[in-house]
Parts: sequence; C-alpha cells; structure tokens
Amino acid sequence: MRRIVVPMLTLLLGLFAWSGEASAFCGFYVGKADTKLFNKASEVAIARHDNKTVITMANDFKGDVKEFAMVVPVPTVLEKEQIHVGDPAMLKHLADYSAPRLVEYFDENPCRRYDMMQDRMGAMKSMAPAAAEAKRERDQVLGVTVEAQYLVGEYDILILSAKESAGLETWLAENGYKIPAGASAVLHSYLKQNLKFFVAKVNLGEQAKLGLTHLRPLQIAFESPRFLLPIRLGTVNADGAQELFIYFLTRQGRVETTNYRTVRLPEAQEVPLYVKDKFGDFYRDLFTQQVKRESERGVFLEYAWDMNWCDPCAANPLSAEELRGLGVFWQDSVVNPQRGRSMPMAQSVFLTRLHVRYDAAHFPEDLMFQETPDRSNFQARYILRHPWTGTDECAAATAYRQQLRERYEREAQTLATLTGWNIGEIRKTMNITAVPTVEGKKWYRQLWAN
Repeated sequence: MRRIVVPMLTLLLGLFAWSGEASAFCGFYVGKADTKLFNKASEVAIARHDNKTVITMANDFKGDVKEFAMVVPVPTVLEKEQIHVGDPAMLKHLADYSAPRLVEYFDENPCRRYDMMQDRMGAMKSMAPAAAEAKRERDQVLGVTVEAQYLVGEYDILILSAKESAGLETWLAENGYKIPAGASAVLHSYLKQNLKFFVAKVNLGEQAKLGLTHLRPLQIAFESPRFLLPIRLGTVNADGAQELFIYFLTRQGRVETTNYRTVRLPEAQEVPLYVKDKFGDFYRDLFTQQVKRESERGVFLEYAWDMNWCDPCAANPLSAEELRGLGVFWQDSVVNPQRGRSMPMAQSVFLTRLHVRYDAAHFPEDLMFQETPDRSNFQARYILRHPWTGTDECAAATAYRQQLRERYEREAQTLATLTGWNIGEIRKTMNITAVPTVEGKKWYRQLWAN
C-alpha cells in the first residue's frame, strides 16, 4: 500500500521555533462561524513561551487510514516523551471559543433615556537480521538515518535525518510514502537548514486495540529560537487554495506575521437582520472579499483576547486542565468556587487566532511570526440591531422612525461591501428602496477610507 503524505498536515507543520484594554462589549451572542464552513481547512494550536513550543496538529485526513502519513520538518531529534496524542475536543473548544460571531442589540424606547451594553517498531524487530542489515545498508546509500522511532498511541513515529533531498525522497518512496512530484526543491531547502523530519503513520493494530474510528491530533514539543511555520511543502501538489487556522497561546500578547501583512478583519459592522439565518454564507463571502482586497497575500486576525474571559462568549473559556493539555506550561491557576473547577489566572494566557487562505503562487515563503506586547482585545463580530417597535409617541420617537429607513440602507450597503452580494437583491430581501441622502452617499464613500 502506498502511503499518501497528507498535504493538509505536511503543508502546515514543520520548522517551528520553539497594551491597552478595549472597553467591554455588551450584546447577546447568537451565532458563530465554524471552521467547517471552509473546505480543505486545517487547524494548528501553538503554545509558545521563552523559545519553548508545543504544537497540536489536527488531522483532517479523509479516506482509508491505511493511506495516512504525515511528514513534518522539525529543528531537532524529538524524544518519545516529546510526542503525544492529543484530545480533539480541546481543539474544537478552542475553535468554538475564538470563532467569528454574530451578536444582537435591541433598540430602547426612544422616548426614554438610558446610559447603558493522534507498529513500525514491531515490524522492524520481526525482520530477519539479514533483511534488516540490507535495509541499513540501503539507508546508508541514500544518506538517510532513522534517528529514532516510537509508538505513540495509534501512531508509528520516525525521526529521520538526511544528507540530500533526492536520497530522502527515494527513501520515503521505497518505504511506502507517496511524495508529490516537485517536492525535492522544498525538501532541499529544509535540509540546508539542518532540519530533521518527523514522520507519522497509523498503526492499524494499535488503532483497533484502542477502538478508535477517527484520527486524534498529534502533539510535539521542542525548544528553538525560530518561530515560523513551513507551508511550502504542502503546496507542491495542492489542488487549489487551502485554509489554515492557527491558534497561538502565549504569555505576553498578540502574535502576528513578520513576512506577510497581518490584517484585522472588519468588525463591529451592523448588518441586516436576515443575516442571522445565513451567517455561514455571510462570513464565508466576507472572508473571500478580504482575501481579494489583500491580493491573496494577507494573513487575517480573527480573534485576540485574554483567555480568562470574553465578551460576548461564543463558548466558555478553556479550563486550566484544557490549557495544560494544549501545552500551556507556564500558567498558574486558582479554583473558581462558583464553578468548582480550576481556572487560569487572569492575564496569564493570551489567545491569537489567525486565518490564512494560501497557495504556492501567493505564499512563496513559509510563515514567520513574532509575539508582540499588544494585549488589546479584538474579535471579528458582526451586529444585528433590532428596531424598537413600540407605539409611544414623542418627538424622539418620530425622529427615530424617520431615521430607520436610512439605517436600513446603511446596513444594506455594508452587507454588499463586506460580501460582494448584489445590493439590489439585498434591498429586495429587506423590502427597502435606496435612500440617496447626502449623509448616506458620504458614509458609503468613506466606509473603507480608513
């Protein structure tokens, strides 16, 4: 069986190195944009502090697990204790907690005033001595060394070093790993940096013994001053652009890219009420528009916040146990007497969520990052504002009703600008006509000026 290297993981993982506060946002959380909205989406969580890094890699492989394999460039030979199988529920919780969200307000009575708002070793041991010796000789000819091998959960793990990319490529092919044509150049660039290769495949016997029907995340830990994410290897035979969600857990503050532009998505925009029933379509199209605006070269910030609280919350904050499971080794915790569970100390874990859509043409370099001291809060949130429908009569109520039509037009134009949807269809769905006011025209011209 030819083992297919999983591009969604290969492209993700590899060469890793080991403020002002925003005012509270008041509103009712009513929906979130799940990562499953996007095709070919991969997720990685990175906990990093003082050059020490713990990476949790979600396996999005679809198909016969007998064909699963993953190759990841790493800066050093990993010991078995540095490799674990993670809990997919933790990554899901992290994704839910930081997802772009929809919130809603309700207008007050204008007549009143308020101030408030986852065994190659067994197989190798069973090999006849002569066969094993022949294999070692072949490995020497190819310049490949198996530095270490482990069984971790349902995964057979190898740590390889190599002298040159053609030998490594041949070794992988002879050992059942199907490498895409054209990978030599990328492998060569990593070998020039003296990197090793972390190789994982499913041990079917162990998987059956554990009773698992899915692939669990793999987690690796190491120390290195380099802080970057290799994505080029996985773009060699990729079928179109791919989505990558990266969750950074750091102590100091927000993480950003240094060799591509880090862009904050539009946020706090008011959109028509009917978006509540099609928020997935809305956010998917909004993100596509932003990718186009950045000429398909941007890395987008979707969330940045202290992990101990959120406002509004798309999910409860992660517990201290969950954060430790994702590699947060520096935190102190206290027991919350009301919830009866340990919680991270305030300000000790900062979460940054970046989202990038990439291909080889527009992302020719691996992603490089830096942690900043910026602890300001940010979330991609979009607002529904329900009109007041009371019958009270006063001068303020009269003025409020007259201004609603212009507000609906602004919401329609905002939706069209954010998503690229047809403005006429939006107005038709909202049952409104255009409001060609001086204020409306000025607002539309200046919407993206800043």
